Amino acid sequence: MKIIKLITAISIISMSFFSQAHDTKTDKVGNKMLPKISVQLWSVKNELKSDFKGTLQKISAMGFAGVELAGDFGPYKNDAQGLKTFLDSLGLQVSAAHIPFSAFSDDKFAQSVAFYKTLATDTLIVAWDERAWHTEEVDSLIADLNKLHIKLKAEGLKFGFHNHDKEFNQHNNATFWDHIARSTPDDFILQLDVGWVTYADKNPVTYIERYPGRTLTTHIKAKLPNSNNKITGKRAIVGDDLTDWHAVLNAEIAVGGTLWFVVEQEEYPDGLSPLAAIHLSKQGLDKVISRLKL
Repeated sequence: MKIIKLITAISIISMSFFSQAHDTKTDKVGNKMLPKISVQLWSVKNELKSDFKGTLQKISAMGFAGVELAGDFGPYKNDAQGLKTFLDSLGLQVSAAHIPFSAFSDDKFAQSVAFYKTLATDTLIVAWDERAWHTEEVDSLIADLNKLHIKLKAEGLKFGFHNHDKEFNQHNNATFWDHIARSTPDDFILQLDVGWVTYADKNPVTYIERYPGRTLTTHIKAKLPNSNNKITGKRAIVGDDLTDWHAVLNAEIAVGGTLWFVVEQEEYPDGLSPLAAIHLSKQGLDKVISRLKL
């Protein structure tokens, strides 16, 4: 255990010295335009609770350009401007925020809109709703998504939904994800979580190409397929897994209209700390990006 902690500490200390394949504080490789890279803060939820500012400082040192919020604002729960100022000092943007419907009820709508506008994010995503994979309930979810989409669009905000694996269960000769996509407007964001699509034994490229221009933000997550429990030599770190990341990123850039690659970790293999795991996944993503031919 002491050895693992020592390795993790060395990894974190060395983050700012890591020689990257490209500058992830910009959106270019040479003169090629690329999506920026952020991190979903759910990946480090426990670290945020114990040291909110220090954790974000470490994330900035890894070279991330932004963060995707997941409901924990640390000491800035009621101080959007304070959080914006702090993130600015670290060179971090808010790429998007995961939100619950309850935060945008009629009595909270104006306050929530003002909060996120102050943070200078224009993208809000519902991250989880169990109605999404129930035949009798999915249309109720779609109605709520469309209603909130109209209200947020009027405020100049983009809005969308985030998948897990069960949205790729069969529904009406397709999947629940297809049903949601086909029942929402073309400017409704389909935030594809590549890890969960892979886990569901589907090809993420299929869904990027099926709905052009709608994956404006994508979760870059490594997961192994659920169908094969005998995989050896692979782990849930981007680049160490089975996903064809080269094909995924090319589709995102060429077809998906992607603006942000959002690294997320929900598994921490080999005793890695969450911070060390997202650092390794970012390195893996950087390596794939460095090899893209655009």
